Amino acid sequence: MNKKKMALIVVCVVLAITISFISGKTFSKYVSEVKGTGTAEIANWVFKVNGKEDVVQNVNLLSTYNNETLINNKVAPGTSGSFNIVVDVTGSEVGIDYVIQFLNESEKPQNLKFIYDDKQYTYIQELEKDLLGTINANDENKTRTITINWEWQYETGVNENEINQNDEIDTNNAKQLENYTFDIYVKGTQVMPQ
Repeated sequence: MNKKKMALIVVCVVLAITISFISGKTFSKYVSEVKGTGTAEIANWVFKVNGKEDVVQNVNLLSTYNNETLINNKVAPGTSGSFNIVVDVTGSEVGIDYVIQFLNESEKPQNLKFIYDDKQYTYIQELEKDLLGTINANDENKTRTITINWEWQYETGVNENEINQNDEIDTNNAKQLENYTFDIYVKGTQVMPQ
């Protein structure tokens, strides 16, 4: 390659670099970045049932009986008692909806009944529709005590025929059933903030 061509190529390259430098400065803009952090305190969640944080608990009616009605440390016709379910959200900073369910019921005496809020129930699952509620975030009292009474009447029925039939049912239950048990399941869900 001759010197003229080489000089021309070098001049073109220098000219191209100079033009890009000048035009780059002409079309440049200022850019700044500011960085920060976001913070938010998380609301406390506290949900206890009968003083424990696990939600499935077993109730033994023998531990809930009325001493005056217990027969040889066993539940039988003529016995009664009550048990409490205490929902405690003390320390929680959000509102909580709670639902109480009864699971794994087995060997229920047919004539044993439950009473809640002056209403009688034949089956414990019937209570579920009435055992739900809300504890709001700004409520002063953050506990709810639900008292459920139970009774197995000595005689069940309104006339002699019904009483005799129910006595037979009670007798058969006493022969076939050993332990009446059920589990209590309490679920707490945060209330949607308004």
